[in-house]
Amino acid sequence: MQVLIIIDAQNEFSENGKRPVPHHLDVIEVIRQRVKKARIDGTPIAWIRHFNQPHESPAFIPGTWGVEFVDGFGPDPAFNNEVEFQKNVYGAFTGTNVGSWLKATGADEVLLMGFYTHGCLSTTAREAIMAGFKVFIDAHGTEACDMDHEILGNQTADEVRRSALLHLANMGANIIV
Repeated sequence: MQVLIIIDAQNEFSENGKRPVPHHLDVIEVIRQRVKKARIDGTPIAWIRHFNQPHESPAFIPGTWGVEFVDGFGPDPAFNNEVEFQKNVYGAFTGTNVGSWLKATGADEVLLMGFYTHGCLSTTAREAIMAGFKVFIDAHGTEACDMDHEILGNQTADEVRRSALLHLANMGANIIV
């Protein structure tokens, strides 16, 4: 059975957030459609929410607008198979009960969507692979940011996303659209 995992679909990644990504609204719409289908089909959904410690970054601070799920997202109380997991590291499996919850639901596959492709989504995908789950990633349901490094140069957000997805595909993740 496949479970949908939505990673960090939070305001911080919107154009008004502290970690804006290109095409945020397009990605949110793709996620919204997958969530709608999952709810119709009765597919369990794990909603992952990221928090930073105040000394780490001005983003994802508890109690702020940026840490909230995008409007309309998060567990819907009308569905008893949706759960929120909170994390303060990149991977959704580390420090949470998401792995045991997945096993309790009978999941053997996960479909990942969310933000950042190269960070939390990538780390969660690797954790899921190592935990024995078959991993699927909706390529249109994730986004990254531009990256610059004084020695390594720069990549656009699209190049970062594509590179992260290539790495994950090489590790066994199934990339879908």
